[in-house]
Amino acid sequence: MIKAARAIRNHFFLVMVSIIIIIPVIWVFVNSVKSSADILLEPLSFPREFAFDNYIRAWSEAGFGTGFINSVIVTLISVTLIVIVSAMAAYVLSRKKFRFRAVIQNTFLMGLMLPTFLAMAPLFLLMNDLNLVNTFHGLIMVYTAYSLAFTIFMLIAFFKQIPQSLEEAAIMDGCGPFKLFWKVMFPLAKPGLISAAIFNFVGIWNEYILALILINEEQFKTLPLKLANIMMVQQYHTDWGALYAGLVMSFIPVTIFYFIFQKRLIEGSTAGAVKE
Repeated sequence: MIKAARAIRNHFFLVMVSIIIIIPVIWVFVNSVKSSADILLEPLSFPREFAFDNYIRAWSEAGFGTGFINSVIVTLISVTLIVIVSAMAAYVLSRKKFRFRAVIQNTFLMGLMLPTFLAMAPLFLLMNDLNLVNTFHGLIMVYTAYSLAFTIFMLIAFFKQIPQSLEEAAIMDGCGPFKLFWKVMFPLAKPGLISAAIFNFVGIWNEYILALILINEEQFKTLPLKLANIMMVQQYHTDWGALYAGLVMSFIPVTIFYFIFQKRLIEGSTAGAVKE
């Protein structure tokens, strides 16, 4: 009886949390197909007429289409670079013994303590001197550099979970250092790599501050900048229907990305790899 009561209580708690999360999402979806007048006058009502043209205006007139494509390019390239570079660094720091290893690892961890706002002015001056302001590759470099500390710290734990016997068996089979990493260790760390990719994808896709500092030309602005721009530029004449449609377009890719890889998050990195 105690276990049953505890299970009911836990399920009730989870249902309530799910409702609290789902209701605002549904509200955004509903408002994305309402006119701006209906949103202001009847914000909690269902639409009397479905205004699907909100998505067309958001994509073309408000510039969300350009921002969406820019965000896709920047996010995918950044996440790919972050995962690959971090995996190589984390593997060496977790599996190899060499001089100053602890110093290097602690230096990476110190990057987690650096607030973004503290580096805003020097970062802009540096990127401006390098002619990397208003460029995709400049923004990608900054995103990659800022995300390495957290991702390396995260992946070190995954590589440490891989049994030493697998590495030794691969070496006995003739694997060199590069083949050992790419053919054995990298695939075994796949759950950790996917987890790191999801965290970085969500963070970079929604990132606003660094993009605001480094990008001021419309053709290079990412989706968060476009969302903020539609409110700041139009002020009291904001197209609320297009704004909500833009919000829907902004979180759909993250949701799809998560649902595709969610099962990988709970897989064991060495499940079935070693026979007892």
